[in-house]
Amino acid sequence: MGFSRQLSISLSKYIASQKLRGIKRFPLVLMLEPSFKCNLACSGCGRIREYRDILDRSLSLAECLAAVEEAGAPVVSITGGEPLIHPQIAQIVNGIIARKQFVNLCTNGLLLKESLEKFAPSPYLSFVLHLDNLAEAHDSFAGRPGVFDTALEAMKLARARGFQVLVNTTFYKTSRLEEITRLFDILNAIPVNGIMVAPGFNYEAVQSDVFLSRSEAEVTFRKLLALKKRYPLYNTPVYLDFLAGSRPLTCSPWSTPTRNPKGWKRPCYLLTDGHVSTYRELFWETDWSQYGEKNPRCAGCMVHCGFEGSALDHTLRSPSAFWRTLTWTLTGR
Repeated sequence: MGFSRQLSISLSKYIASQKLRGIKRFPLVLMLEPSFKCNLACSGCGRIREYRDILDRSLSLAECLAAVEEAGAPVVSITGGEPLIHPQIAQIVNGIIARKQFVNLCTNGLLLKESLEKFAPSPYLSFVLHLDNLAEAHDSFAGRPGVFDTALEAMKLARARGFQVLVNTTFYKTSRLEEITRLFDILNAIPVNGIMVAPGFNYEAVQSDVFLSRSEAEVTFRKLLALKKRYPLYNTPVYLDFLAGSRPLTCSPWSTPTRNPKGWKRPCYLLTDGHVSTYRELFWETDWSQYGEKNPRCAGCMVHCGFEGSALDHTLRSPSAFWRTLTWTLTGR
């Protein structure tokens, strides 16, 4: 499953315009966190632990749209917390779509069924549900029974009403490929529009040894990619090569700036070295050379929020990667 033609054209125009202007660093996806309120306490989630002191604070509609304007990224990923709890979530989504920017609304699915009436199907809107395993394991990780079945029912209804639905699956030490492929078979039957995969990131706020090392991740994803023609994987081919260890990439933390109730998060969605009040301060006053392979906190990271930007940049510089990505966009394979 490749990106939609509309998204592919929008991204291509945006990246080309930045390159023609000689801009080396630019955002691709704004990670917008209007609130950290959530109806789950998943064992691998660092957000509700890191920001437990401000769980009662939220960004207003005006603050969210101002952040969208400041960053100017072609894609906005609305996350949190559970975004559907936010009382102005429909207005936030509609305000972004009105600007012809793409919205990935990330949700655990518990409120999706009752929330669908707030939205209208649009090529600019995708619901992204996080499913990491089959029902028993997923519900155990989420800390609540019935989460998997509720999410699945909501996805089926959303697809029946014409919405785009993506799934984000994170791999941990406890993930078993045979169980993940059974999950993907279930998702194929709905069918969902795409499946994004990535290894989990070892959040400092999560005291748990559930995260894959880089070498373990490469072994896992080599096995998964041997089966990729069976499933609508939504990651770019270059990023999938990176996951399997066959193509080196360096992180582009500036490609996914994060805005939440504390401000603009420095340096990226995964690490926290403070917050600043403006996007300009984040982008131009952060010493980006301090992050990446040189930083021990970054060494094991392979998450798409830092590396898909690098993958797209590599695609434009490598003819073979370009044609491979173009084929994926046109055919989904």
